[in-house]
Amino acid sequence: MAALIEAKEVVAGYLPGVNILNGCNLYANEGDLVGIIGPNGAGKSTLLKSLFGLVKVREGHVTFKGNEITNKRADELVQMGIGFVPQSNNVFPSLTIEENLQIGAFRSPEKYEERAEYVMGLFPTLAKRKSQKAGSLSGGERQMVAMARALMMEPSVLLLDEPSAGLSPALQDEVFILVRKINKTGVTVIIVEQNARRCLQIVDRGYVLDQGKNAYEGTGKSLAVDPKVIELYLGTLGRE
Repeated sequence: MAALIEAKEVVAGYLPGVNILNGCNLYANEGDLVGIIGPNGAGKSTLLKSLFGLVKVREGHVTFKGNEITNKRADELVQMGIGFVPQSNNVFPSLTIEENLQIGAFRSPEKYEERAEYVMGLFPTLAKRKSQKAGSLSGGERQMVAMARALMMEPSVLLLDEPSAGLSPALQDEVFILVRKINKTGVTVIIVEQNARRCLQIVDRGYVLDQGKNAYEGTGKSLAVDPKVIELYLGTLGRE
């Protein structure tokens, strides 16, 4: 079975002549929950952004449903069924929760009512406060709004860039539960995380990046108990 989304030997970077990724590989099948961990500067977020057309891929290929999507524009990828939630500045703070969701469905406004009902069911906290401005929400609630907005276009794949960053341990747990909940609805999820131990607890498969390359790959459970991964990465990245 062909992967739903796949990156092959991807070389990418932000500045001319400076590569952050040096031949990365990644794939996710339909319904997978895939995690990407590694030290700071390893290229985790860059890999995610290269899948979403936000970082120039210089070599290699990205495919979605068997079709080449390398360096396609982000708006085209959203229309194709790929959603992306950045780590920061991921809501419109001056707009209400409902207005944020409306922006999420701007390419298909006819779907708004149906999709809004669906995401409000996933995030009942938002349903009770849909008239509240996003800027007045807590960090965890903003993450809910950002994920809900990305789900408005009914994506097949959801890319999450460090959704637990900056949150308290309790709110981090809530975000990880929500990620798993979204995945169980049938959405393929690829998540970049600094909270490596918690990430490996929920994912089906994981990738460890180091210096822009794949260092280790395996199931979440196998990576979490791999002595080399524990020694080199989980000791500094993991949090109990």
